[in-house]
Amino acid sequence: MIAAGFPTRIYYVSYPHNAFDTHVNQADNHARLLTYTSDHIAAFLADMARIGRGRDVSLMVFSEFGRRVAENANLGTDHGTAGPSFIAGQLVRGGHYGTMPSLTDLDDGNMRFTMDFRRVYATMAATWMGCQDTAPVLKGDWAPLPVFEG
Repeated sequence: MIAAGFPTRIYYVSYPHNAFDTHVNQADNHARLLTYTSDHIAAFLADMARIGRGRDVSLMVFSEFGRRVAENANLGTDHGTAGPSFIAGQLVRGGHYGTMPSLTDLDDGNMRFTMDFRRVYATMAATWMGCQDTAPVLKGDWAPLPVFEG
């Protein structure tokens, strides 16, 4: 659709059948799923560069839930908080933004988040998409991260 020139500004793609929602034998499943995911992201970004749209596209990857630190009895982990998100693209300044959550200072078994997800959303909306006022959507002012060049 991007190559065809559709005017759509946001595309949302999800994994079918909640593929990452695993709680059993998680290490092997997640290793396989993360390999598939990273391969597809790399291929998409390479394809955007190939068609001359690499500087026009950024990609945000996130999950609606994090994972608990402790392994459960089924060699997996249960839903938790403080999940990661990733932003990729030719104009993205690489690096780690925010503070790594502690694996020992937990809140009832959950990691304590170190950055509110609304700050990441504000970054995409204000910096990438040029939204002048994100406060009504995000219910407050969230300073964008210096993720993008220029």
